[in-house]
Amino acid sequence: MADPRGFMKYPRQGAERRPVEERVKDWNEVYPGGVGRALLPIISEQAGRCMDCGIPFCHSGCPLGNLIPEWNDLVWRDDWDEAIDRLHKTNNFPEFTGRLCPAPCETACVVGINRDPVTIKNVEVSIIDKAWDRHNVKPEPPEWLTGKTVAVIGSGPAGLAVAQQLTRAGHTVAVYERDDKPGGLLRYGIPEFKMEKVQVDRRVDQMKREGTVFRTGVRVGESLTGAQLRDRYDAVVLAIGSTVRRDLPAPGRELGGIHQAMDYLPQANRVALGETVDGQILATGKDVVIIGGGDTGADCLGTAIRQGARSVTSLEIMPQPGEDRPENQPWPTYPMLFRIASAHEEGGERVYSVSTQEFLGDDEGQVRALRIVEVAFVDGKLTEKAGTEREIPAQLVLFAMGFTGPETGGLVEQLGCELDERGNVKRDKQYMSSVDGVFVAGDCGRGQSLIVWAIAEGRSAAAGVDAYLTGSTALPAPIPPNARPVVV
Repeated sequence: MADPRGFMKYPRQGAERRPVEERVKDWNEVYPGGVGRALLPIISEQAGRCMDCGIPFCHSGCPLGNLIPEWNDLVWRDDWDEAIDRLHKTNNFPEFTGRLCPAPCETACVVGINRDPVTIKNVEVSIIDKAWDRHNVKPEPPEWLTGKTVAVIGSGPAGLAVAQQLTRAGHTVAVYERDDKPGGLLRYGIPEFKMEKVQVDRRVDQMKREGTVFRTGVRVGESLTGAQLRDRYDAVVLAIGSTVRRDLPAPGRELGGIHQAMDYLPQANRVALGETVDGQILATGKDVVIIGGGDTGADCLGTAIRQGARSVTSLEIMPQPGEDRPENQPWPTYPMLFRIASAHEEGGERVYSVSTQEFLGDDEGQVRALRIVEVAFVDGKLTEKAGTEREIPAQLVLFAMGFTGPETGGLVEQLGCELDERGNVKRDKQYMSSVDGVFVAGDCGRGQSLIVWAIAEGRSAAAGVDAYLTGSTALPAPIPPNARPVVV
């Protein structure tokens, strides 16, 4: 094990972010040189806090089954080459999860029962960032080809994971993406200050060198039909995500200046990368209201601040969580806690237990304010509190309320795939849909979820595809298709 008394000797420390006044002036990652490099001065101590417990519950907290105690021990021993080898055995893209995952492994950490848990997420990203710096991440092309062909629709984390696994197994894989570059929400939904796109670009380059083919700018279901896919490929994998956006049909919804977060963020990301966007949605000089208090809302907040918003207010209909683990969410479950993202440190106001009654407009048909009301749970139902109505100014409103499911018209309909009771694409224990040879991975099958679940599903679906094409598989399958997390 690592330092036998490390968890008692050293307090938990995370990587330090750049000063707020510095980082809000650019689009670079909020950590100096990236989070992995920012932790290096204290990495040995933090990895040494892992107590190598008899039953590592961090394994159950992580859908990928990451070998966390093993690579913590290796980092403590300064064996970085073996550490990245152990990390890659379970996770294709630790630089993604190490930056974007909410770390359910840490809330399941045994040290966390009565102390602060190990900084698993920071150690993970330190391992992969150092591996890139040392040129230890290399293409792994197959030794021989099977002669089987696979089309993967969607290049988000699930699509990338299934494609890399199948390519390495010797199949000829083509990834179709409707945007102009691969990556899905990793590229255009995640702000640069949260994950610089070099992380996506070099993984795509690695995959190309392994033999994966990327076909971008293709709207499958339109220019390429489901029938044509079935004719061209031996298997098809749907990794199209959960992209139907939740809306708020309150009076005044038709006013100008009200947008979905996933219309706003991709534009800002393109501009941050040097592209030109016509008619860009900008927060500059405006009072901005973000409806939704999750990660996407925080991404909008950080983006609006960097664009020079006059004020930013984030609205959440649920009560503010506490800072301590609730009694009904005991260890090792993932608790609902009051969390502060890097964007929350930079400004803005967070308002809880409120509901939007109406959008108010000016004479030109643009939004000027919201009428909100406080709400509370009464007999298990959210109920408006009389006399608490008020207006807040807003010239830009952003919906960050999540997604209701995958787009089921077009390709899904053409393929004839059945849907489950939640409107997701139904699949069996091998991740196959109701249509022979058509598989389903990621959010389009399980619903909106975490990046770590998407990668785990991609790896598991790849095993199902490989077995379908060859009769057996040696690929790992971390989770069954309808597994629900130990953590919520």
